[in-house]
Amino acid sequence: MSASREHFSSKIGFILAAAGSAVGIGNLVGFPVAATKNGGGAFLLIYALFVAFICLPVMLAEMGLGRRAQHSPYKAYSELGQGLKRWRIAGLLATITPFMIAVFYMVITVWIFGYLVQSLLGNLDALASEGFFTNFVNDYDFIWYLVGVTIIINFILVGGVRKGIERASKILMPTLFLMLILLVIFVLTLDNAWAGVKFYLVPDFSQINGSVINGALAQAFFSLSLGMGILITYGSYFRRSDDIVTSGKLVAVTDTAVAFIAGLMTLPAIFAIYPDTNPDSLSDSSVSMIFSFFPNIFLALSESVGYLAASVAATIFFLLAFVAAITSLVSIIEVPTSSLMEKRDISRKKALLIMGIAITVLTLIAATSFGLVPWFTAFTHYAGVDKSVFDVIYDVFYDTILPLNGLLICLFVRFRWKRSQLTAELSEGNQAYATSWLEKYVSFAIGTFIPLILAVVFINTVLTKFFAISLI
Repeated sequence: MSASREHFSSKIGFILAAAGSAVGIGNLVGFPVAATKNGGGAFLLIYALFVAFICLPVMLAEMGLGRRAQHSPYKAYSELGQGLKRWRIAGLLATITPFMIAVFYMVITVWIFGYLVQSLLGNLDALASEGFFTNFVNDYDFIWYLVGVTIIINFILVGGVRKGIERASKILMPTLFLMLILLVIFVLTLDNAWAGVKFYLVPDFSQINGSVINGALAQAFFSLSLGMGILITYGSYFRRSDDIVTSGKLVAVTDTAVAFIAGLMTLPAIFAIYPDTNPDSLSDSSVSMIFSFFPNIFLALSESVGYLAASVAATIFFLLAFVAAITSLVSIIEVPTSSLMEKRDISRKKALLIMGIAITVLTLIAATSFGLVPWFTAFTHYAGVDKSVFDVIYDVFYDTILPLNGLLICLFVRFRWKRSQLTAELSEGNQAYATSWLEKYVSFAIGTFIPLILAVVFINTVLTKFFAISLI
């Protein structure tokens, strides 16, 4: 099947597609708030160091593994691991993880789509009203928004790698960048906006502690889509002559740049409308910020720029968030879809139909776990609190399994595939890599301290999430 495998037609196609998977709603809201609450410029510096010295080696390992195997995660681990059971389990985890993440991400994307529609209809005042979000998530009308999102995603994915993912990325990602820049320019013209820039950029190293460092690593790791199998799958769409190393660097730079620029939109907007804002009072939840806080910001903005202009700004913001969510979802769903095509030797359309049905059913269950269906709402209990189905999916697959998957690929390269094989693979398309300082660093780091750090993050996450015990 590898002989007929699709490939990206250009480097820019891959970069935009991979950046699309990495740039999500966390970049737009979660990252700027986390930076502001945890040392501003100091957090940004630590984040950038983690991207360069920990995330980039893992990213290159995933992409190299994918291209060498010319398969998505399950089959890649199985073939290069010579069929050993433990590596098949690693491949299975790297396939199930994006499938389950797609479920909770689909729920959030459906909510964003609903807010986008309402802002287009001029209902900004309703979006900002108290209790709207609670009523919105507990109304079966979300099913219609779910249908709309499902149609859009499958329309992209059914086109395959070049005509679907790559073509959509070449349209959606420049659109996202343009909307983000326009919003930044608009926000920075508002009174008191530069107070937000100051809080965002001025370093405060006194706030840096073990928890903040752990959070910066987690944010960097998750932001770049590591551990989701996406980069293994996308790596399998590379041609032998393509330069993986340079492409990986550009994806890391692009994702970090978007997250940084988003901060120049988010924090100045907050301080422009609420000059007395205490950064510590801002919610850590991207969901809370997007659906509860920002509608109020735009409504308050209407007092100075008018209701129509504020509604337009709100519409652009929710469109920006929707594009970011869609590009991420497309990449996430492609992983289990590609795996299913390989394992069952079926067409893309049939695989998408199966994936669509499975994800839709689980999305309905997760979306009704906010009060609509009591059994799904109080699904289980751990760490001293009741957890919904949505909570369990997020805690297990997004917060916990991702660093484990990153750890497994490091161990795979170190003990099974061997670092020399990784070097040989990354040197194809970039002959200078084999003798570069980057090669020496990647070979050393991926077999020594990176897996140790990821192991600590994984263990700490398990203890924190499920037992309310923190090592850091």
